[in-house]
Amino acid sequence: MSSHSIILASASPRRRELLERIGIHVKVVPAHIDETSLAGETPDEHVRRLSRAKAESVAAGQPDGRFFIGSDTVVVLDGRILGKPVDRNEAAAMLRALSGKRHQVWSGFAVHDRTRGLTLDGAVCTEVEFRTLNPQEIDGYIETGEPMDKAGAYAIQGIGTFMVRQIHGSYTNVVGLPLAELLDVLAELGAGRPFMNREQQP
Repeated sequence: MSSHSIILASASPRRRELLERIGIHVKVVPAHIDETSLAGETPDEHVRRLSRAKAESVAAGQPDGRFFIGSDTVVVLDGRILGKPVDRNEAAAMLRALSGKRHQVWSGFAVHDRTRGLTLDGAVCTEVEFRTLNPQEIDGYIETGEPMDKAGAYAIQGIGTFMVRQIHGSYTNVVGLPLAELLDVLAELGAGRPFMNREQQP
């Protein structure tokens, strides 16, 4: 598998880092799609649909590559989807709402195999519990700038880890890509496993 046989349809450095950490080197081609939720759409349906749309849209416009990975992550609190905050005020409102509560993180993923014209997808849910945050902690965290491009206004792998009391389920799912489930799909499509092909090594 050459280094450009797998295309990551995401601008997220966190997803690329997760893949490269386990020996899967990808070419990054960000997808540009409408990520608006559809009426009546569940979180599972939402992240699967967007993941497929990202993978397939990049495949349609990209001449090289065989496997295209799309992914989407949302935070769900009391049945409400929290996306990326549009400004500092919305970030603060999200963090106040999450403070001291449990919420769900849904990440969808899709792999489009250009050779077969086939797309397989999946979605994983992880439950996350926050400790109770005081206003100074929320303001201080927002000052770091980290919340502004993150679903739910926090990054578990970054400074935001100080807010997390415990998680139930996949950690990489909260970061943005459920690796175990993704690897199963890649193997099913014949893309191999990490470290199994020396061409993937740096």
